[in-house]
Amino acid sequence: MMAKKVEHKNVVLIVFSLLFYSFGEPLMILLLLASVVINFLLARIIDFKRGERAAKLALAFALFYDIGMLGVFKYTDFIIDNINGITGLSISPSGISLPLGISFYTFQIISYVIDVYWEKVNVQTKFHKLLLYISLFPQLVAGPIVRYSTIAAEIDERTTTISDFAAGATRLIFGLSKKVLLANSLNLVVGEFFGNDLTQATVLGTWLGVIAYSMYVYFDFSGYSDMAIGMGRMFGFHFDENFRHPFMCRSIAEFWQRWHISLGSFFRDYLLYVPLFGKRRQVLSLFLVWFTTGLWHGASWNFVLWGLYFGVFLFIETKIGKKRLKKVPTVIMHIYNKLVIIIGFGIFKFENMSDLGNFFKNIVGANGNAFTSSETNDIFMKYVFIFAISVLACFPIVPFIKSKLEKATQNQQGLAILGATAVSLVLLFVNTAVLVATSSSNNPFLYWRF
Repeated sequence: MMAKKVEHKNVVLIVFSLLFYSFGEPLMILLLLASVVINFLLARIIDFKRGERAAKLALAFALFYDIGMLGVFKYTDFIIDNINGITGLSISPSGISLPLGISFYTFQIISYVIDVYWEKVNVQTKFHKLLLYISLFPQLVAGPIVRYSTIAAEIDERTTTISDFAAGATRLIFGLSKKVLLANSLNLVVGEFFGNDLTQATVLGTWLGVIAYSMYVYFDFSGYSDMAIGMGRMFGFHFDENFRHPFMCRSIAEFWQRWHISLGSFFRDYLLYVPLFGKRRQVLSLFLVWFTTGLWHGASWNFVLWGLYFGVFLFIETKIGKKRLKKVPTVIMHIYNKLVIIIGFGIFKFENMSDLGNFFKNIVGANGNAFTSSETNDIFMKYVFIFAISVLACFPIVPFIKSKLEKATQNQQGLAILGATAVSLVLLFVNTAVLVATSSSNNPFLYWRF
């Protein structure tokens, strides 16, 4: 029987969310529960002792605990590796495994505690409601990073209409299609171009491979975000958008306003304006934000380099100024930012510094290999259809068609829902067929490991 009261719905969602998480991390669920318990109590202390020293101490302890847990589970072996490399020691790796979704739910709970301290949200006095916010399964393991303020009211009161459910289901299936039909296919393309030995890749093959990888990351992660947003809406929750067609950007700053929006807004709101050494320092704050953005993505120096790489271009754009950038011809701006973005994804991909060095050599022809080869051309022709569809899918074609259909069926809501449902069923059938055909291969979402 379907639960009707919101309280009953919340209990059902909590139970199934915890069961969902326990399938992947049966023991690490205790870490998640401990995090919720500790932050729930500390947030209550912050609210009860507001304006007093105890509130500051409670906030400091919450941040120390949350960041400390993330540091221990995500960066212990990274620190050991670097100590061994610098000192010549042979400290054994800790063997600590990274819990699913710890980067996402830790940032969510940090945002909640800080917002309570800043009085942006009311403290949650019911433990199970805070547990629902953190453990809600659609976005638990790979985001987006949902602010408590976004769904606080919907935890207490929400309804799901037929149009909400249909829109959510449609979004879910479109997200699944991004993953199954595009991301998984592009991942095969990347493997073909780069192969087992990057030093043998041609110049053109390297560029085509990294372009395919850029689109792969986009469709993989935005596909998951679409699925999370869609499932959330089916249950009555309205999560904020996490991607807005980022490759349509005109500048690097605009790219980051469209890409992984929930992470960018988190660092902007909680880190960029933090006064360093007594006052806000633009350069240091920008460095800290992009160093942290890179490190958040993984315990490897290539991610740090990736974050700082984008930070440098954002700093340059800031110094040039928006007015001057607007005067630059649009074609030049698009060529500039696409080159920066695509090379950035190359930095993101190659965690091994030797491979990263070979990648840089390959894209400028310093590896001594040919510009192209018959093998490179054959691979491109083999996947030219995937390339074409993926490039088209980077444009806002679906929203455009949706807006046209909504205008055409303005007074026929049932017809619009029926049309969306029909398209969704076709896509679901295609996705199912592809999944059955490739059942022997394992293609997990990329951001699950972050």
